[in-house]
Amino acid sequence: MIISIYAFLRLMFTNRKTFSLFLAGLMFMGVSAFFYFIVIPEELQILKDILIYMNIIVLPVIIAIIIAPDIRAKYDAGWAQEVNKMSGMRVSSELTKEHIIDAVIDLSNRKIGAIITMENHNTLDQYAEKAILINGKVTKELLLNIFTPLTPLHDGAVIIRGDEVVCAAAYFTLSRNDTFDKTMGSRHRAALGISEITDSLTIVVSEETGDISIAVASMLIKLNSREKLLDYLNLYIK
Repeated sequence: MIISIYAFLRLMFTNRKTFSLFLAGLMFMGVSAFFYFIVIPEELQILKDILIYMNIIVLPVIIAIIIAPDIRAKYDAGWAQEVNKMSGMRVSSELTKEHIIDAVIDLSNRKIGAIITMENHNTLDQYAEKAILINGKVTKELLLNIFTPLTPLHDGAVIIRGDEVVCAAAYFTLSRNDTFDKTMGSRHRAALGISEITDSLTIVVSEETGDISIAVASMLIKLNSREKLLDYLNLYIK
């Protein structure tokens, strides 16, 4: 409840669209009051009833529909912050990073498609809950088994939290960013999409070329060097 109120107030005073809509609503109510008490005669009570109906029912519904997506985004962000304050960020060990890189290089050499998302501060529980839970220690062998072609878990993303594979077969909302190559596959768009709404880092392996890319902070960066991949993991995932 507190998070919902906080998200609404923060949205109201930091989002120009929402604040303008709020002012427009107040103006409409003011004009309606002027017509109700001064302009419309008592004989036309039906018009007064219509004004009351529009202010009490119609106007709030219209405003709610318009700002609902923004409120949801703020709510999710606030909830993620509260969860992380309570649970604390899980740190990935150097051994875990080595296992991830070894698996990615192997998958790249064999041109096996893969998408591996490493959680940072923002929780990815809402995606893990709809995926296949693994809750196993990160190893090269586990990752290779998950992404083996034609297996049930191959198509979705793996989510890693600290030193643990939380789940496999997770699906993210695809990015709608038109500035990137329109021939980009669904794995890359999914990786870019999750990077646009969380602070996670996602590694993508192309099954067509074997190229390795990372998606982080709304950027998609191609890199095929083991050293550069480790540098990015150390930079973004502590």
